[in-house]
Amino acid sequence: MANRAARAGAHSAGQHKGPDASVLRGLAALPYLIVLAGVAAGLFVAWQGSRFAGWGAGLVGGALLVAAAARLVLPQRFAGLLASRSKALDTAAFTVLGTAVLAVAAWLP
Repeated sequence: MANRAARAGAHSAGQHKGPDASVLRGLAALPYLIVLAGVAAGLFVAWQGSRFAGWGAGLVGGALLVAAAARLVLPQRFAGLLASRSKALDTAAFTVLGTAVLAVAAWLP
């Protein structure tokens, strides 16, 4: 009985082993935030004028391809908001969209 009380006291004092759940949630958001930053940077560059539209679209397409790679290699619990369906469907969708945006970027002056 005393052993059970000691374990309960150690657990409530924050002396448990293993990663904290909030840290894992933060790590799961990191790939999404990286892709979001790439898309935001691309939109900002494209917003600077029509001369830079191709460069901005290229950044957006590259960010989508990074999202596809991240979804492909990361496990479900670390994919965060990049995971909406199955891994194959998410990867295919990001790849198709990223390739299409890069094709538009290559077509723009």
